[in-house]
Amino acid sequence: MSAPEASGSGREELRALVREVIRDVLPNGLPVTETVDLSTDKDLAAFVKRLLDLDPDQREELRTGRKRFRLAMAQAPPVPPGPATGAGVGGPMAGSPGAGTSPVRRIERGAVTEAMIRAAARAGERLVLGRGAVLTPLARDRARASGVQIEKER
Repeated sequence: MSAPEASGSGREELRALVREVIRDVLPNGLPVTETVDLSTDKDLAAFVKRLLDLDPDQREELRTGRKRFRLAMAQAPPVPPGPATGAGVGGPMAGSPGAGTSPVRRIERGAVTEAMIRAAARAGERLVLGRGAVLTPLARDRARASGVQIEKER
């Protein structure tokens, strides 16, 4: 087996172990987050009616936080250039999905953790990682599950 195959295999084994630990700690897995679009009063009324019609199991999922809702982001104007948006050196990657449609958090260096991903998800942000930033495997999984977009500068 060549060195790249061994390291790739080792990474997959590590990910499998992390997933197993998550299953042990969170027997029901990660919370489910549903994005809802409530742009009109009619949308809001339909959503409330839907909540009122939930069965007891679904209500329990809501009460315990196993089921969460997130507002769909309206089509926002492009993010103005500035240091917080990543529009400085390198800036957002041209042609990347979602560029300019949601707030950007730029991380220049250090480990990007699961907690940082949760905070970005709550704020509706996408992340732009500088050359010195490293994404942990657990954070990568959390980003996939919560729909946080991550761009890595090259």
